[in-house]
Amino acid sequence: MTLEELSLYLKLPKSTVYKLVQEGRIPGQKLGKQWRFGKQAIDQWLNTQQTPEGRK
Repeated sequence: MTLEELSLYLKLPKSTVYKLVQEGRIPGQKLGKQWRFGKQAIDQWLNTQQTPEGRK
């Protein structure tokens, strides 16, 4: 998926997604000038993130 599609999927602003991917906190690949993200990799990444309360 594209950065815009990922933004909609995560319900986050594009600027936030771009910042996270630039910091290497979201798994993705840059192809030319565009970022691409695999849904399975994103789902796996989401499962490893903790909620603010410390629960998964």
